[in-house]
Amino acid sequence: MVANTDVRTARSEGWPPRLGGTAPRLVLGSALMLFLELALIRWLGANIVHLSYFTNFVLLGSFLGVGLGFLISRRSWSVLPWTPVLLAVLVVVVRLVPVSVDRSNADVIYFTALHTTGPPAWLVLPIVFVLSAAILAGPGEAVGRCFADLPSLTAYRWDLVGSLIGISLFALLSFAWAPSYVWGTLATLAFLALLRGRARLIAAAAGVVMIGALVMESVAPGISWSPYYKISTREVHDADFGTRTYISVNGVPHQSMSSAEWKLTRASAIYGAPYERRGDAPLRDVLVVGAGSGSDVAIALSKGAQHVDAVDIDPRIVQIGVEGNPDRAYQDPRVTRHINDGRAFLVGTDKKYDLILFALPDSLSLVSGGSQIRLESFLFTREALQLARDHLSQDGVFAMYNYYRQPWLIDRLGGTAAEAFGHPPCIDLFGGATAVISAARSAENQQCGPENHALGASYVRPARDDRPFLYYRGGMIPMLYVWALSGILLVSLISVRALGGPFRSMRPYADLFFMGAAFLLLETKNIATFALLFGTTWLVNALVFGGVLVIVLAAVETTRRLPTPPLPVVFALIAVALAIAYVVKPEWLLGFAFWARLVLATLLAFLPIFLANIAFAKRFAESADSQAAFGINLVGAIVGGCLEYAALLTGYRNLLIVVAVLYLAAFLLKPRANARV
Repeated sequence: MVANTDVRTARSEGWPPRLGGTAPRLVLGSALMLFLELALIRWLGANIVHLSYFTNFVLLGSFLGVGLGFLISRRSWSVLPWTPVLLAVLVVVVRLVPVSVDRSNADVIYFTALHTTGPPAWLVLPIVFVLSAAILAGPGEAVGRCFADLPSLTAYRWDLVGSLIGISLFALLSFAWAPSYVWGTLATLAFLALLRGRARLIAAAAGVVMIGALVMESVAPGISWSPYYKISTREVHDADFGTRTYISVNGVPHQSMSSAEWKLTRASAIYGAPYERRGDAPLRDVLVVGAGSGSDVAIALSKGAQHVDAVDIDPRIVQIGVEGNPDRAYQDPRVTRHINDGRAFLVGTDKKYDLILFALPDSLSLVSGGSQIRLESFLFTREALQLARDHLSQDGVFAMYNYYRQPWLIDRLGGTAAEAFGHPPCIDLFGGATAVISAARSAENQQCGPENHALGASYVRPARDDRPFLYYRGGMIPMLYVWALSGILLVSLISVRALGGPFRSMRPYADLFFMGAAFLLLETKNIATFALLFGTTWLVNALVFGGVLVIVLAAVETTRRLPTPPLPVVFALIAVALAIAYVVKPEWLLGFAFWARLVLATLLAFLPIFLANIAFAKRFAESADSQAAFGINLVGAIVGGCLEYAALLTGYRNLLIVVAVLYLAAFLLKPRANARV
């Protein structure tokens, strides 16, 4: 086995790779793999209504597809030529046949003003999973064939370089708010470079069809793209109050942009209620989290605010407000705009406010790679409300309002405010599970209305930073996840068995399977940690993914160029690093300055990843069949992605225990011949 690796090592080690050789093709294939994975997550979530609540299933499907592609690469036939066709068919069908996922569930709340329609989630999610896997199998096969022609670690190095290019390119397009046809054009060009002859002509024809459908989507009136959503706007003209603009994201009504006068007199009493609970105290500084298109900012100004900090995570929605808000709130010199996560803004400022308003900051999307972390998840934990309390002036008031959908959520947030402020809040109910919850920093400054809703003794426990699942009522994992995940695991087992042969033939790589599961679980746990410490913005998420790839690449280069300890020692160091990460709670770091917090968080999160990939690189270098070894490792990642849903029960910190158990299984299952490696 070692001799075989040495022979392949002699073939190609140099940088830069020879033009037209295996390494450039591997880099291109890997870049396409990750770029296409991210594009599918964004585009399918934008066009299948409610799928943006379940985009982790696209991620899991992508892992399976890449793993199957590696297994296919060992065979004489190919699926790569048909991938552009399948991608074009998917785009056209989704555009022509509107589908929405039935998201009705009393124990998990999904914000939408639409009626519940569409096939059940347990049916749609496995279908989306299978389609994602089928599309990613093509690029996976291209990369797998390159792995067969290069030394294991050399191939892995170029795979990581390509992945970094793919994620960097998609991050750049997110920064530029690029429409979907740009993504489709780049994917088509990559396929054309990978294919030859008639297959290239077929890919070109499929690409024209796909790009045409995406152009029609993006140039439609009122359509634009942000780093998080496909946004559509619709104007309604009112003779008395001017133009109102209704903003939908990913096919779901999200907010209305209208004048402060219309909101206060015609829309709902919820918009004025936060100010009625303040009394006559001066309104000097106001913080609006979820400022959106600016209507709540305009209301604050109309109530006499001397200065407003307007915070919203989505730059495109804020731009819509700059361009079209009828009160021109964002042009007012008393207003400062901040494009940021609300929790991250509070952590980064020392300013005190007379009113802090959480104004409908309910997202319709998940943090990529997090099964249940929504963009606003860390904004409504008990610790977050305590942070808001600490940023109030002595006579300041905190308030939040929403159309909460379920009465239990109102009581949960009321109980969270009671624990954070040390006294019961005011809870004004407006019917239909609509409420305004407000709490003064000092109880004596709190003026509740005569119909104040009293909290019951058995309200659902507050969400915590370790369990930021505000919209999950608790108990067992919801059945829609159980059925969908069961279907995914069943499809994965059948597919791997069909393409990889009997499972006993994969026994030599059982340890790599468990390493894949542990690594993905560790990665998603770290995504949650960084979301807490630095915000849930697309940029933070991209930096975490990119940072993980850089650390993995560093581990590979360390293994290739330097002597490393034997595997038993490396696994022992992994156990120590995981124990340190478990003992040091992420919330302890929130008190540090930004750069100190970044350094400490990076060390705690990336040291286990670095050591784990030293272990993987040492094992992978010894593999007789790098295609099968890497494919089985990716299939293990699917199991890790499914296990991440256990955080609903355990919290994210306890996932480190699961990670440790998986690495222990990998250590015990490693072939004995590698014990001295």
